[in-house]
Amino acid sequence: MIKRLFSSFEWVIAWRYLRSRRRDGFISVIAGFSFLGIMLGVATLIVVMAVMNGFRQELMSKILGVNGHAFIQPYGDALSDYEAIAQRVRAAKGVRLAAPIVEGQVLAASPTATSGALVRGVREADLRQFESVAKNVIDGSLDGLDGSEKVAIGRRLAGYLGLGIGDKIRLLSPKGPSTPFGSAPRQKSYEIAAIFEVGMSEFDASFIFMPLAEAQLYFDSEGKVAMIEVFVNNPDRMDDVNPAIREAVGKPHALTDWRFRNRTFFGALEVERNVMFLILTMIVLVAALNIISGLTMLVKDKARGIAILRTMGATRRSILAIFMMTGAAIGVGGTFVGFLLGLTIAWNVESLRQLVSYLSGSPIFPPELYFLSRLPADVRPAEVVAIVGMALTLSLLATLYPAWRAARLDPVDALRGE
Repeated sequence: MIKRLFSSFEWVIAWRYLRSRRRDGFISVIAGFSFLGIMLGVATLIVVMAVMNGFRQELMSKILGVNGHAFIQPYGDALSDYEAIAQRVRAAKGVRLAAPIVEGQVLAASPTATSGALVRGVREADLRQFESVAKNVIDGSLDGLDGSEKVAIGRRLAGYLGLGIGDKIRLLSPKGPSTPFGSAPRQKSYEIAAIFEVGMSEFDASFIFMPLAEAQLYFDSEGKVAMIEVFVNNPDRMDDVNPAIREAVGKPHALTDWRFRNRTFFGALEVERNVMFLILTMIVLVAALNIISGLTMLVKDKARGIAILRTMGATRRSILAIFMMTGAAIGVGGTFVGFLLGLTIAWNVESLRQLVSYLSGSPIFPPELYFLSRLPADVRPAEVVAIVGMALTLSLLATLYPAWRAARLDPVDALRGE
């Protein structure tokens, strides 16, 4: 199709202008930098967008896999009829799970260390449907958790406290039994039955899952829960599910979802992603400007050749096509190589991170700072097509002015100066 638009004569002349010769060395250097700029710009855009998408997707799956998609909380003290509400909500359309939860802050201690932690009381059957936890138990088992004085803790918390399966972890809570002098701290030891690794360092370093009945006793909340966490089939369609959940609750309770609780965090990620796209697009734009300068110098250098072509019968359209093809070849070539390079890096970004960490001797993207234990990447075809299309469009637009100048060149004026 492209060859039909341009004649073989135009392709031959454009190819001759692209080849480097000694007297055109400086122009070739500019063309080379333009090629490298577009290649690096496209590759960087693909890699950065893939990593940003991967971060959002991974964080969203980790957060929603542990914390739920919607939260039912009473306006008063606590939920006492939680079992009936949970059954009605579980039967609502689009709902996968409704789990009663008791939670509280504690100080977790071992013979060698102490650390703050969040205890979450949940039934064993419900915990097994927390896929981020149940599918990532790396030691021990969740079997027989209900009716026992056992807990499941995160890998980083276990490592920090120096504890393993079968060891005792001592939990201290400021909310203990009431005395004439106020509330006395409550402390109790529990056996570690399972160690999990969600992959998000904040959860792995602070979460402790305890049987619901035992958590109710520990936090002095017999027959009550703090909230009901609701998991739905499609968390991106919460507006479709929320009315059904409200109707199933049947009482004026507070209903919030993950978008409200995490709107600042995910909003910041979205802003950062858009800003990074705009900043990195400047690389492609600068490379496109180099195409303009390189072609402009080429037109000036080839003025005599253009004049001779015109006197031999070449039309203005042919001259325009020749210089458009010359500049477009740089843009198309750089975009194609950048496309391949970007996909290669994006698909192997975790292996490259490990290699750089090994060679440098220091961790790249440490999980304590970036929440995740691995560097994720999510290559989305629509974004890749948009990046490639943007690079090709800028490259083609950059050829228009120099090509128009070449087509407008008067052969008489060009030859008069020779």
